Amino acid sequence: MNSLTPEQAEAEARAALAANNFVKAETLTRALLANGGQLHIWRLLVATLRRQGKVHEALEILDMLVQHAPGNLDLRFDLSEVLLLIGDFKRGWREYQYRYSLDHTKILDRKVQKPLWDGRVIRDKTLLIHDEQGFGDTFQFLRMVPWVKQRSQAKIVLQIRQEQEGFAKRMSGIDQIVRQGELPPAFDMHCQMMTLPEVTDLTLADLPGQIPYITADPRRIRKWQKRLATLPRPLVALVWAGRPTHFNDAARSMSLEKLAPLGMDGITFLSVQKGDRANDANTPPEGMNLINLGPEISDFEDTAAIFNVIDLLISVDSSPIHLAGALGRPAWVMLPFVPDWRWLLDRDDTPWYPSVKLFRQSASGDWSGVVQNMATELAKLRS
Repeated sequence: MNSLTPEQAEAEARAALAANNFVKAETLTRALLANGGQLHIWRLLVATLRRQGKVHEALEILDMLVQHAPGNLDLRFDLSEVLLLIGDFKRGWREYQYRYSLDHTKILDRKVQKPLWDGRVIRDKTLLIHDEQGFGDTFQFLRMVPWVKQRSQAKIVLQIRQEQEGFAKRMSGIDQIVRQGELPPAFDMHCQMMTLPEVTDLTLADLPGQIPYITADPRRIRKWQKRLATLPRPLVALVWAGRPTHFNDAARSMSLEKLAPLGMDGITFLSVQKGDRANDANTPPEGMNLINLGPEISDFEDTAAIFNVIDLLISVDSSPIHLAGALGRPAWVMLPFVPDWRWLLDRDDTPWYPSVKLFRQSASGDWSGVVQNMATELAKLRS
């Protein structure tokens, strides 16, 4: 550090963080902060601590920074994710409201001229609830729409993407559905789907609610029952990669080859992988009996029907896990060392989905231990 300028030390720290050399990144960053430091260096320290799983230490620093710079919305959003990760929903949801106030997210915010619903009873009024962010977020928070109907006593209009419209149509508590991009009917108040936890004071004790809260299309179930009827059980679906444009995809996705230890006699694996990595299923690891269903899957309705027929889904942290959990179907999710906030810390279950089991990395980037643990459990399922 003595031979480096502050600018050089910061550049090296950021490079070390990008290379997953967290100890070096933290050492350099702390040296920069030895005699005080600028806000962006403190944020860099927070990032190095979070990536190492030092979440409570990161929280202490974020609390200090927010007290000194309450108007810095980037800090407040960082704080929200750490609070939610440790299960402090009361503070976490409050800070999470800043997610669309950041420079890179402002464009995603939908400008609505009506007031934001604040959790009150608005009988004989119309409340527009609009989905946001990824497909998995929508599957996760759809559970709250019937709760809001009961609490608000309003007419509920749900705006949702076409790909998930069918699931909403089969739910209760929704009076009208419009697709994203379509003009909604007249409404009195609105609320983003992921703001519902804040305005309703959602706590861990409120979860999971009714499970399942979405259902598959019975016609699709019959289609896939027929398609899979002759395959030897157990039937285990696989997803090994998420959407590559996701900000944390490098940490959550893996190669199909890493799942090789799961390949064992007596289990039929089914690839339900979609997107850029779907063709990987055409060259499965040696010893894995894998059938590629990807080309036959048209949409989430097919995927949901498959989950109703098979015995288990094994997936990285991506939308299929939320779909399976919302359906109440068995699923195992492979999580990076420091997971997304919704999976909390230090537990192998999740309050969101009773049917989902968590398999966590014991060290950053170590998928081998996760897969070995799953192989042990899978052998029990086979027997």
